[in-house]
Amino acid sequence: MFTRVAISSAFKHCSRPSRPLAPFQCLNQQLPSRFTPPIQVRLLSTEVKAAIDKAVGSAPVVLFMKGTPETPQCGFSRASIQILGLQGVDPQKFTAFNVLEDESLRQGIKEYSEWPTIPQLYIEKEFVGGCDILMQMHQNGELSKILEEKGVLVAAEPEPEKVT
Repeated sequence: MFTRVAISSAFKHCSRPSRPLAPFQCLNQQLPSRFTPPIQVRLLSTEVKAAIDKAVGSAPVVLFMKGTPETPQCGFSRASIQILGLQGVDPQKFTAFNVLEDESLRQGIKEYSEWPTIPQLYIEKEFVGGCDILMQMHQNGELSKILEEKGVLVAAEPEPEKVT
């Protein structure tokens, strides 16, 4: 009952204007403060930002994931590792960071990239995306092109010459 009364009184001026309104005029009017949603502002601390900058630059291919490549702790992290393995990413040019070991890293990486989920892949300090983006890029061939262009794949071994 209270909700119905509160909502109807808050929007009363929009629903029954005493004079004609321009289109969308009601949308621009201020609601009473009890109806405005709280604005959450998070600022990435300089220490966390510096640590993430250093981590992102630590290797040509960087994955922030839950768990480790050997023991992923979520299915999306496991899928991301499998995709990178199928693509042939050179282990010498790859590193992973376990966000479960550090809560500030876990929250900070989301703010750093403005991407809400983990895992997150960076190639040459550039954010690529999460597991869903990796999967899509893997399926349509974009990921292999990027990895090849950046030179982060395992070098193909030359085939031995046949002696005749």
